[in-house]
Amino acid sequence: MSATPNPPTLDPPAVARWQTSAPHVAPWLHEEVARRMLERLQWIKLQPQAWAHWGAVRGGPEAHAKLLQIYPDSESFIAETQSGRDKAALNLIATDWWRPSRWIGPRSQIGLPGPVTLDMLWANMALHEVTQPLALMAQWHTALKVGGFVMFSCLGPDTARELRSLYASLGWPPAGHDLTDMHDWGDLLVQAGFAEPVMDMERIVLTFETPERLLAELAGLGRNFHPKRFAGLRGRGWKSQLLQSLEGLRSGSHGDRLPLTFEIIYGHALKAAPKVKVSGQSVVSEQDLRSMLKATRVTRVTR
Repeated sequence: MSATPNPPTLDPPAVARWQTSAPHVAPWLHEEVARRMLERLQWIKLQPQAWAHWGAVRGGPEAHAKLLQIYPDSESFIAETQSGRDKAALNLIATDWWRPSRWIGPRSQIGLPGPVTLDMLWANMALHEVTQPLALMAQWHTALKVGGFVMFSCLGPDTARELRSLYASLGWPPAGHDLTDMHDWGDLLVQAGFAEPVMDMERIVLTFETPERLLAELAGLGRNFHPKRFAGLRGRGWKSQLLQSLEGLRSGSHGDRLPLTFEIIYGHALKAAPKVKVSGQSVVSEQDLRSMLKATRVTRVTR
C-alpha cells in the first residue's frame, strides 16, 4: 500500500457492480462498529456546527439517528456516492418535508454543502471498498474547515482469516482482496493533507451455527473483489465442498460454533491550517490566509 495510493488487489469493475447492487440496508456488523465509533466521540472536544455522514445508508441509519441526538443544534448532511441510494437515504434517515417531525426535530440534507463547510466527516465501514482512497480522502479534506476532523472505520487485513486460510488449503484463488493495514491508512491521511492521525484496531469474532448462516452474513457485507478470484459461476459440487470444509472450522472454544474474525480499524485526523513555504517572495491565497489567522482559535482534538 505504501508504494501506491490504490489497493493493488481490488478490482474496480467488481466494486462498481457491488456498489450498484448492494442492499440499501446497513449490515448488523456496520451498526455495531458505528456504535463503537460513537463511544470514541467522548474524546473529541470539538462540537461541530456542521457534519456529514459519508455512505449513511450502508454505514448505519441507527448511528445517524444517535449522531443527530448528540449534535442536535448542528447542520447535518448525507453524502451518497450511488444515485440510487439518495432515495433510500431520504426514506431511512432524512426527514421529508411532509413529516411533522421536520418542524420539531433535527433533519439531514442530502448531498455535501460545498468545500470548507464541515467540522466533522463521519465514514463508517466504507474505505475498504474504495478503489481510489487517496482521492476520496482529498475530497474529505476539501469539505472540512480548518480544525475539523474526519472519523472513519473499515475492515483490516485479519478479516475473514479463517476463510482465507481455508481457500489457500484447498488450492483455491484468494477468498478476498488484500485489506489495508492501519499504519498505511495513517500514511494516506497525511498524504491527503490531514494532520495528527490517530489509528487503532480491534478484532471482533462472530460465531455461527451453520456454514449457510456464515455465508449469508458475508453476502450482506460484500463480495470477493480480488482480480484473481474464481472466474464465472461455480457448481453444486463446489458449494458442497465449501460447506463441508467450513464445518472443519468448528471450535470447542467457541461453543462448537463456526468462528469468523473481523479486524476493525478506526481512525481520525485533523485538517490543520495550511503551511506556507517561506521564500524571498511568497504568495498566499485569501482563503489560506484567513485559515492561518484563525488557527490559534481552533479547538483541537484530544485523546
